[in-house]
Amino acid sequence: MYRFLLTPRWWGINLFVVLAIPFCVFMGTWQLGRFEDRVQSHEQAEKAPDPSTRAAKPLDELLPVDKVTSGRPAVATGTYADQFLVPGRELDERRGFYVLSLLRTEGGKALPVVRGWLPGTAGSVPVPAAPQGEVTVTGDLQASENIHSDGVDTRGGLPAGQLGMISAASLVNLVDYDVYDAWVTLPEAEAGGAGGALKPVPAAAPQGSGLDLKAFQNLGYTGEWFVFAGFVLFMWFRLVRREAEAVRDVALGLVPEGEEPQEGEKADAGVAGAEKAERAEAVPASETTKAAQGS
Repeated sequence: MYRFLLTPRWWGINLFVVLAIPFCVFMGTWQLGRFEDRVQSHEQAEKAPDPSTRAAKPLDELLPVDKVTSGRPAVATGTYADQFLVPGRELDERRGFYVLSLLRTEGGKALPVVRGWLPGTAGSVPVPAAPQGEVTVTGDLQASENIHSDGVDTRGGLPAGQLGMISAASLVNLVDYDVYDAWVTLPEAEAGGAGGALKPVPAAAPQGSGLDLKAFQNLGYTGEWFVFAGFVLFMWFRLVRREAEAVRDVALGLVPEGEEPQEGEKADAGVAGAEKAERAEAVPASETTKAAQGS
């Protein structure tokens, strides 16, 4: 009855099933691994000491920024140059903006420094001037922002002197010197009163180190891929059963050979066959004998 599984049409169906199920299982396992990695990173981050409590090191020794160096105090010496405002940033559930100044180091490369936060709308609030002359800053190291970072503005069209994303890729288009692919935030207000009105911006945890929405998305995708695998297997069994029923109906003569009955036709053929069998059983034995003698 199941010889139809060896036909060319079913070879294609079987090949699809054989390839689809392992693929779905592989993708589900991969998504589960991603979720477990995020859980492990979160546990390690909770057990590790606060990066800001570790000893400060020169900036170049901590680059490039990764999950280990993110939040570490970095020391850099230079002179403040261009300044930008980063609007749409919240602190203590209040909306305001960052004050970002570029520190030109001895090598000419600039380090973005978030000197602090101010409430209100960027451009309408007075901003304290950056310290003059050579300064040495110690700030918590942060990786360049991207479109997935909290608070970034990717719409563009900001007024001159404002920046939607703190990243080297954005700054190199606004200044004529190289910029570090990192930035620091000052943990304390600047001395001397020049930036006394600015509130320090706490360093953010590195991306992928906590149980954020993406972690639970990975867990959801895991379930979806395993459901897909089960669905493919279920549909294959259903098609096999349907084909077997069609072969059986042809063998019983309920439908012409070579024609596959539709679902409704299968039911009608089954009823007709049952009625025919009942009529045959209801014929009296005497009538059957007469018919035999007449013949």
